[in-house]
Amino acid sequence: MSHAVTVEVAASPARVWQVLADVERRPSWTATVSEVRRLEEGPFGVGSTVRIRQPRLRPAVWQVTVYEVGRCFVWQSGAPGVLTVAEYRIDPRTAGGADVTLTLGQFGPAAPVIGVVYGPLTRRYLAIEAAGLKRAAEQPPP
Repeated sequence: MSHAVTVEVAASPARVWQVLADVERRPSWTATVSEVRRLEEGPFGVGSTVRIRQPRLRPAVWQVTVYEVGRCFVWQSGAPGVLTVAEYRIDPRTAGGADVTLTLGQFGPAAPVIGVVYGPLTRRYLAIEAAGLKRAAEQPPP
């Protein structure tokens, strides 16, 4: 099961990355996340883990598996019978700005059932998160 949404952002890819990579501030720009807590100190990158609380979902620990500064990061979270993988990709637009694609895939024996039960919520959360990221990135940095 996989869901994706792409949003056009009228901000530089560097600005989008600045917002996206500051994962602990995510609750300030999306209603889909109520809390993000890094589980270790140091630079955020491959191997970093965070605990995320989201409305209507159980808290989950996510680990970064891919981290390309300014371009994308991927993290994953496991639960019995399912592995959830989320990717955030920034693609520069020729005319300026960026396209940002948020993808969430679920794999494993429980994925089909979880996809049916949580598919509508997942699609709604991806749309809300994409819109929030767009708004945050298009505002000047604090």
